[in-house]
Amino acid sequence: MTELEKEKIISDVKKLIRDVPDFPKPGIIFKDIMPFLSDNRTFKNTIKYLASRYKEKNISKVIGIEARGFIIAAPLALEIGAGFVPVRKKGKLPYKTISVTYDLEYGTDTLQIHEDAVKKGENVIIVDDVLATGGTAKAVCELTKKLGGNVSEILMLIELEFLKGREKLKDYELFSLIKY
Repeated sequence: MTELEKEKIISDVKKLIRDVPDFPKPGIIFKDIMPFLSDNRTFKNTIKYLASRYKEKNISKVIGIEARGFIIAAPLALEIGAGFVPVRKKGKLPYKTISVTYDLEYGTDTLQIHEDAVKKGENVIIVDDVLATGGTAKAVCELTKKLGGNVSEILMLIELEFLKGREKLKDYELFSLIKY
């Protein structure tokens, strides 16, 4: 894929990201990816572009973070010939899990992954829609390491640079398609 084609895809995605003011609370501008997802051509081209980054990297699993990360991770996994693994909030997975609890701005949250989802030595990509403060992605990296997996890269559709989430993930390769 040429640089011009990549720039066109990024431009197309940016045009389809909708700002929703005061959601989920006053003062927040929510980056809504639903118009992007509903545009078949742009969504398909974006998945193909993202897949081109990983086709030759021996990726075994693509881990999607609940819930919008699933939407990008699952087709990406299919495109590169890898398995898809969901990471969910506590109590949502039906089999034996391992957990990690991490700090939020006001409190804590717990994420879980099936204990057999990633095998020792497997290379994985961790995928979510938006990188904000980095706490969730870092927690998923911890889960992956507990299972013996190698985090090849963290992939975010959008990075909110002003929240400095990249700083929490400085020990990992991180790729963001769009930065605000």
